Amino acid sequence: MEQKSVENGGWSPYLAGGLSGLVIIVSVLWTGKFFGASTSFVRSVGMLENYFDPERVAQLDYFVRYLPKFDWQLLFVIGIFVGSLIASLSSNTFKWQGVPDMWAERFGTNPALRGIVAFIGGIIAMYGARLAGGCPSGHGLSGIIQLAVSGLIAMVFFFVGGIIMARLVYCGGNCK
Repeated sequence: MEQKSVENGGWSPYLAGGLSGLVIIVSVLWTGKFFGASTSFVRSVGMLENYFDPERVAQLDYFVRYLPKFDWQLLFVIGIFVGSLIASLSSNTFKWQGVPDMWAERFGTNPALRGIVAFIGGIIAMYGARLAGGCPSGHGLSGIIQLAVSGLIAMVFFFVGGIIMARLVYCGGNCK
């Protein structure tokens, strides 16, 4: 399995991290708000449902609270996709891949299985983000930039949880 690294065209993680920090600062200066992503997905669902059944959306307290609208946070989420596409194209690391190599080694190349597991994981992650009142970028990154202890604690637990799940799913990279 070939790993792409900074030496063969990838972006420096220090540069990417620094640019992310600048984006947070610009976000606060421009909008007066720290960024996050999970609310954008809720608003997107509300906009989609509003297209089909506006009366229902108007009656749901949850959508009334998160006003389904096209706003800067939705542009932020779109920018994550566009920015990562530009980064991968400019570093010649772009690759269309339905099933990641590590997944294929552990579970096979069935894209339907990968899609189902990814969808279930997304549901769990979104449920957790809504339960916590925000996502890792909202609680972790925006909290740390404010020097909030809760942001630091949240980020530590996000990383610990991710490491534990990756080790469980991929046997610490030693699955055969």
